[in-house]
Amino acid sequence: MRPRLAMSWMILCAAGGCARHAARETPFQPPADLIVRAARIYTADGASPVVEAIAVRERRVVFAGSNAQALAYQGPATRMVAYPLRTIIPGMIDAHAHLLNLGEALRNVMVMGADTYDEVIRRVVERARETPAGDWILGRGWDQNRWPDKEFPTHDALSRAVPGHPVLLKRVDGHAMLANARAMELAGITSAVEDPAGGRIVRREGSREPTGVFIDNAMNLMTRAVPALTKEETRRALLAAVREANRWGLTGVHDAGVSGRSLEIFEELADSGALTLRVYAMIDSEDTAAIEAAFAQGPRNAVGSGRLWVRSIKVYCDGALGSRGAALLEPYSDDPGNSGLLVSPPEHIRRIATRALKAGFQVGTHAIGDRGNRIVLDVYEEALRDVPTPDHRLRIEHAQVIHPDDIPRFAALGVIPAMQAVHATSDMPWAEARLGPERVRGAYAWRSLLRTGVMIANGSDFPVEEVNPLLSFHAAVTRQDADNRPPGGWYPEERMTREEALKSMTSWAAYAGFQEGVLGSLSPGKYADFVVLDADIMTVPEDQILRTQVVATYLGGQAVYERE
Repeated sequence: MRPRLAMSWMILCAAGGCARHAARETPFQPPADLIVRAARIYTADGASPVVEAIAVRERRVVFAGSNAQALAYQGPATRMVAYPLRTIIPGMIDAHAHLLNLGEALRNVMVMGADTYDEVIRRVVERARETPAGDWILGRGWDQNRWPDKEFPTHDALSRAVPGHPVLLKRVDGHAMLANARAMELAGITSAVEDPAGGRIVRREGSREPTGVFIDNAMNLMTRAVPALTKEETRRALLAAVREANRWGLTGVHDAGVSGRSLEIFEELADSGALTLRVYAMIDSEDTAAIEAAFAQGPRNAVGSGRLWVRSIKVYCDGALGSRGAALLEPYSDDPGNSGLLVSPPEHIRRIATRALKAGFQVGTHAIGDRGNRIVLDVYEEALRDVPTPDHRLRIEHAQVIHPDDIPRFAALGVIPAMQAVHATSDMPWAEARLGPERVRGAYAWRSLLRTGVMIANGSDFPVEEVNPLLSFHAAVTRQDADNRPPGGWYPEERMTREEALKSMTSWAAYAGFQEGVLGSLSPGKYADFVVLDADIMTVPEDQILRTQVVATYLGGQAVYERE
C-alpha cells in the first residue's frame, strides 16, 4: 500500500484549525528532506512517547511532535508522506539472530514445522528430484518434539529414501544435525570415531554404530565434509536474508557469530550502500583470525553511513535445551543420566572475555542451562575483577534457564540478558518435562529479571524461529503461542508489559549494542529508522497482535520495503 502524499497530508494537518499559523510560531528550521505523519507514532522516547509527525533531514530525525509544528520544517523540496490510518513504531532491532544461516535456509530445503519424520523425508525427496545426482542436500528445522514419539530420528529411513545424495539436516535450534548414510560415508564417520569434547555422536543402543544424529561439537565432524560457499554465494545469501529482515520490519540485527568472510562482505555492502540493515556484528570466537584482526584494529562503530558495528565477540558455553545439550546443575528430569554439555571450557570463555575487555570489545556468551548461566556469570565476574570496566555491557545470549540465586547477579554485575521471547512459547510444550515443575520457574523469567532493574534485549534467534519480530512481541506480552494458547498464558506472572516489550525490541536492544545514541527511538538526532504497521500493536486486543502486517520499513528516512 502506497502512502498518501502532500495534498492529503496538508488537508489532514489543517483539520480543526490553521496549522500553518501554529507552525509560524515555531522558530525557523532548515527544511527537512521528509516529513511523515501517521495516526499514531510511538517514539520509544520517554520525553514524547506518542506524537503525530516526524521530520527527517540527512537520514536523521530532527523533529517529533505535532502536525502543526512539523510544518515549520517544510521547504520546497520536502517530501510529505501521510499514513492517516496507520501506526508507526521505531525500527525493530533483533538483538540475536543469524543472517547467513537465514540466507542459507532460504536457499536450502526447509523442514521446519514438519509434524512427523515422514514429512521431513518427503520434503527432502522432493528436493532430491531437482538436485543433480551426488550433490549435497542441506536443510534445517526438524524438531523431534513435534513428532508423536518425541525421539531422535535415525538415518535409516532417510538413507533408503535418498541414497544417492549426501543429506545433512540441522535441528531447529542448530545444536544437532541428522545425516544420511551417504553423508556419513563422505565425512568418514564409522563406529570407530570418538565423540569430540563438547559433542556427542548418538549411537544405537548397545553398540557404537552412529544413528545419524550429531550433537553440538560433534556436528563439526559432518560440516567439514560439506563444500564451503564461495564468496559470491555468501554475498547472495546475506543479501537475501537482509531483504527478508526488512520485509518483516527489521532495521537492525545483532548477528551472533559472524565469520571473517561474512564480516568482509558486510563491510563491502555497507560501503556501497547495498546493506539495508544496521548490522551489529558479533564475531565468532572460533574464527581466530577474525578475532585477532578485530582486536588489533579496535572497535568500529557506524561503518558505511551507520550500517555496520564491529565491537562484540560471540562465545559458546553450552548446548540447547531441545537437544538436551544445555548444561544443567542437576540432571534432566526426562533423562536422569544427562546434565548437558559444555561446548567451551570456562577457561576459554574467561580468556576471551579478558582479552576483549582489554581491547574495548563486548562479549556475548551463549548460555541456556542454569549451570551454563552460572558458569558465564562466574567467568564474567572474574574477568571484570581482572579488567575493571565501568561500561562493559557484557551479555548472556539466551539466558533461558537461571537458578533463582543467579537472577540478581545480572543486575549486580551489569550483565545484559539477550533473550528471545518466542523461545518460551515454542519450548513450552516440552520445557517442563526437561526441567521439572520447580526448575522451570527459572526459565524464560523475564519479569523476575526486569524486577532487578536490568534491560532485556529481545530477538528471535532466526532461523531457529521465524523472522517476524512480532512473534516475540506477542510472546512477551501474552506468554502464548501464535494460536493464542494456552488461555491466560504459560506462567503468565513472567510477562512483560507492551511498553517493555517494545523497548526490548528498540531502545533496550540498541543499548545492548552501544547504539542508544543513534538508534532505538525516534528522537531528534537519531537515525530515522521506523516501521509502518497496519494496526496499533500497543492497543489492539492481545489475540489480534499477530494479525498486524508491515506496510513499510524505512532506514534513514528511505523506504527499504513497501508492501504492494
